[in-house]
Amino acid sequence: MALMPKRVKHRKSQRGRIKGNATRGNTVVFGEFGLQATEGGWISAATIEAGRIAAQQYIRNEGRLYIRIFPDKSITSIPLETRMGKGKGEPEYWAASVRAGTVLYEIGGVTEQAAKICFARLAHKMPVRVRMVKRRIT
Repeated sequence: MALMPKRVKHRKSQRGRIKGNATRGNTVVFGEFGLQATEGGWISAATIEAGRIAAQQYIRNEGRLYIRIFPDKSITSIPLETRMGKGKGEPEYWAASVRAGTVLYEIGGVTEQAAKICFARLAHKMPVRVRMVKRRIT
């Protein structure tokens, strides 16, 4: 089952623009390693779920997976070969709006080599460029 909000104030949202870098959610907090977006974009609920399944299949019961993004933006579309006018289309799917620097997934309780392989599998599924980051010890 894909992620989506229980209820929203408005069914249809405007597109908006993704500018600048993330100021929140840009550090590894829950696990030891994280998958960080290096560019902005929309990540659909289906893509987030596909990444979750791929990561869970790889780490099995050894580590813990944390998903740091949630799809709260409705993406609408009009059917193909429809004439101009007739208003905005119906909501097609839900997406998470991601800025550059946002940590998408985190893994804890696994080795760095295992995390690297797991995130490589996830990176193939992501529509934005990503990189692996480590937790900073303070």
